[in-house]
Amino acid sequence: MADANSTLTALPGIRVGHWTDAAAGTGCTVVLFDRAVPAAVDVRGSAPGTRETDALHPGGLVAQADALLLTGGSAYGLAAADGVMRYLEARGRGFPTSAGPVPIVPGAVVYDLSVGDPSIRPDAAAGEAATDAASSGPVAQGNVGAGTGATIGFGNGRLKGGLGSALARDADVLAGALAVVNPAGAVHDPRTGRPVAAASGRSGSGLGENTTIGVVAVNAALERWQLRKIAEMSHDGLARAVRPAHGMSDGDTIFAVSAGTGAGSVDLTTLGHAAAEAFSAAVVHGALCARPAYGLPAAQA
Repeated sequence: MADANSTLTALPGIRVGHWTDAAAGTGCTVVLFDRAVPAAVDVRGSAPGTRETDALHPGGLVAQADALLLTGGSAYGLAAADGVMRYLEARGRGFPTSAGPVPIVPGAVVYDLSVGDPSIRPDAAAGEAATDAASSGPVAQGNVGAGTGATIGFGNGRLKGGLGSALARDADVLAGALAVVNPAGAVHDPRTGRPVAAASGRSGSGLGENTTIGVVAVNAALERWQLRKIAEMSHDGLARAVRPAHGMSDGDTIFAVSAGTGAGSVDLTTLGHAAAEAFSAAVVHGALCARPAYGLPAAQA
């Protein structure tokens, strides 16, 4: 019997909220945690747009994140994190300092300025609205949140991309993933190797205007160095679903978080494999849940 919720929010303590401006072709997505959680990140693309990723490196002072932001609007969209911080500050959340708590909200962006109205981007109000909308229900997928203006390929023949989410299980291991699918490469089903969303042409401009970003979570209590390995292995899932991946025009970035509280033996290879499988599936879902928009066709109408 299938899980009632087969998306990232099936993991305990995780909520997801979207802010969507369909007319402008942009939006943002917030992954909100009931408590600050250990987090790590791995950036593989050569054209990333990120915020607070250095804070998550192993050995840093700040070991946890209160929320994660995935947003459209290119680097302009990072302003949405200010609204997430404002929401958390009002609730006393954040890293303790002598002047009060400072919410930790790492984030990453996709470039979606080539569709809709490029003068409109997610801002602090958008980030706060997405956080306020966060729910533990199944994650809405397709043309929503940070996937609103996502595309697949570049130049002529692009397809509409979107946001996807998925789960993977291996015995007692549960991994969830959320992906914003905006790659230069084509999306393939890793199980069959067949393309599910491939641009029909590559002529035209678009260098540096692609990226797949996302979040994986596992139901194990892990430290940052372990989560960094989970993030690294999750990129294998990205590479199995997007061909090519991690290119010069991509800013591929994956965050990894621990949604577990219990101690016990941890097999990082099993956890990382499950996270990679979940991320592959989330990428495919993002491509297949997208709908035609802004003059662009989608893999499934």
